Amino acid sequence: MTLLISMYPARRPPTGLQSYRARGFTIIELLITVAILVILIGLAAPSLGNLVRDQRVKTAVGDVYAALAFARSEAIKRNQFVGVCSKNAAGTGCEGSTGWARGWIVFLDANGDGIPEVLDTNGDGIPDDILKSQDALPDVAVSGTGGNVSYRGDGRLRATVAPFVASVSGNNAITARCVRLDLSGRPNVKVDTNQDPGDGCN
Repeated sequence: MTLLISMYPARRPPTGLQSYRARGFTIIELLITVAILVILIGLAAPSLGNLVRDQRVKTAVGDVYAALAFARSEAIKRNQFVGVCSKNAAGTGCEGSTGWARGWIVFLDANGDGIPEVLDTNGDGIPDDILKSQDALPDVAVSGTGGNVSYRGDGRLRATVAPFVASVSGNNAITARCVRLDLSGRPNVKVDTNQDPGDGCN
């Protein structure tokens, strides 16, 4: 009598339901994972917030610098007075405030009085003498001169101007940055070194 021996081993019977059940996370493991994730987010959130605020200060200083450089360039190109002032609520004229976070306008000062004429000869709702307008800057304090920055046709300032300081009020962890104007009217950026935006960028 010939015995046939199978080439394949016989299957072993299951020893229990655990052999067929995929192992997953228990509720305790899941709660521990969530708790660790919450702690890590809580530790990282202040740093991320300050990173965003620091970037806003850098952007604000860049906008101030660009506006002043543009005004100087336009004054030379047109050989006329060009001014920069803090924007009023309507956005069509100057407010005369030292707080520039509301925004500012660059305007053509044809008669040299330091005030935009707010003329709208083509009826498009935009004053003809406003060359550039900056919107408000959120969550950033920008202080500057209470008057206008006025450039002559040769690109020089009509009068000395106090530095512009961009910072986050009440948060010395954010480095303040300043825009200063030299005697020729060129703007330049300086970083605060003593963590005190109240004294400018010293």
